[in-house]
Amino acid sequence: MTPKRKQKLFVILGLVSLAAIAVGLTLYALRANINLFFSPVQIAQGDAPMERQIRAGGMVKEGSVSRDPESLDVEFTVTDYVDDLEVYYSGILPDLFREGQGVVVVGELQADGRLYADKVLARHDENYMPPEVAQALEEAGYSPADYQAKAAEVGKRLDEEGVPQASEY
Repeated sequence: MTPKRKQKLFVILGLVSLAAIAVGLTLYALRANINLFFSPVQIAQGDAPMERQIRAGGMVKEGSVSRDPESLDVEFTVTDYVDDLEVYYSGILPDLFREGQGVVVVGELQADGRLYADKVLARHDENYMPPEVAQALEEAGYSPADYQAKAAEVGKRLDEEGVPQASEY
């Protein structure tokens, strides 16, 4: 092999090695930042990782919202009508957050089975259900249309009873 060919071979091997290292580091960085979606059923089965940031979603269970009057701490239960997930959140809730509505929460699942949320996403009305929640309900054998009707019914009843929404607190 001539010295010139040998030099070209080392350059090509060096570039391939650098590209492999770059791809490996990129995949490692992305793995640490991926937020996977889990339903309450999957969390109850133990499919969700502990103490890693995840997204969980479902419907806010009626009668489960509990606010601390001296702080912004809120406790509520997210359900897919099969299993429930207790969520703790400290902060201002979205205006459309209320019982019977679909929500997606982002946070860490702790060993005690509770999710400590960093974000609560509820940017929809009673006729909309996040796609992840709808898919999780379908996989559990339930029709999302039934829950949309139930959410509308709960919303009307809460309005009639005068239960304040999150924006009114």
